[in-house]
Amino acid sequence: MIDFSLVSLAEVSVHQIGNKTNGESLIVSKEPLAEKDEKLEELLLQYFLKPFHNPEYYHLTFSNDDHALNPIYHYAEQCFEHPESFHIQSIHLAKHLFETALHPNIKPGDFYVARFKDLQWEGNLVEGMGLFKAETKDHFIKMKRQGSGFDVQYDLGTSVDKLDKGCLILNIESEKGFKVCVVDKVNKGAEAQYWKDQYLKIKPCSDNFHFTENLLTLTKDFVTKQLTEEYEVSKADQIDLLNKSVSYFKDNERFDQKEFSQSVFGDHEGLITSFKDFKEQTQKEYEIELLDNFDISDQAVKKQAKIFKSVLKLDKNFHIYIHGNKNMIEKGVEPDGRKYYKIYYTEEN
Repeated sequence: MIDFSLVSLAEVSVHQIGNKTNGESLIVSKEPLAEKDEKLEELLLQYFLKPFHNPEYYHLTFSNDDHALNPIYHYAEQCFEHPESFHIQSIHLAKHLFETALHPNIKPGDFYVARFKDLQWEGNLVEGMGLFKAETKDHFIKMKRQGSGFDVQYDLGTSVDKLDKGCLILNIESEKGFKVCVVDKVNKGAEAQYWKDQYLKIKPCSDNFHFTENLLTLTKDFVTKQLTEEYEVSKADQIDLLNKSVSYFKDNERFDQKEFSQSVFGDHEGLITSFKDFKEQTQKEYEIELLDNFDISDQAVKKQAKIFKSVLKLDKNFHIYIHGNKNMIEKGVEPDGRKYYKIYYTEEN
């Protein structure tokens, strides 16, 4: 986790990025922003950094995983090694975005490039730089005292609580493509992925967060998709397996595949073998790292646990939330063909 308690803005440059495909222009500034007053710096830091208080981490990459070929990596490296070239590098970054964001539905926006001092990473002070694009503008009302009354006007601007797209690059792990975290308020259109995929070109870090995230996602896919193709499994049984999976990650500090399989699937060798085969197949097909042993990331567990739904939906009449002990719920069929669940409990609240 990054600590922003000591951070300060070294300098900021701002440019305007139009959509080249739609005949819009790129307008670059001739120099960085003038010295900022204390309140403006506070607001800029809030706008730039607030979304990164609980981030996922990536590395810059390129074809054949050679991060050195990534223009963003090159410009960032120049900024860190030669701070006096910051504004020139910000113009290069703006031009690269202008030439990259070519889908006609991509919105124009204000492009900020910032250099930060005294970010804290694992107890050490590090430099950082950020790339931020503001595509959404909001109307806001201004009221001013005028004579014996007031005058109300409106203006159009950027909310400091709504960062559309951002990238924070830490000056660490340069040999891997720098440590990077990203914000992207995407929509569902084909143009939505340009920030991460076409402009930044990033890949997940090989760290415990992504190892944990990948295994939880794999488990969910296995239980909800693959398992039903091999076995006759009720929804209640699926929910029970998902609950056991999340409980394992919450109750343990380290993932061990053999221990995990026994904890979730018990002595059912068929399920254990199916899970192992599904893991190997997924790893090969999607080229992702799925380790047999790693330290569990609490942050990833909290994030992924939200998608492990424990709701049993029965027609449009009932929703049953199952949080543990599947033995307290019994499934059956009446002689007339009606299906039912019988639920046992000790106390009623």
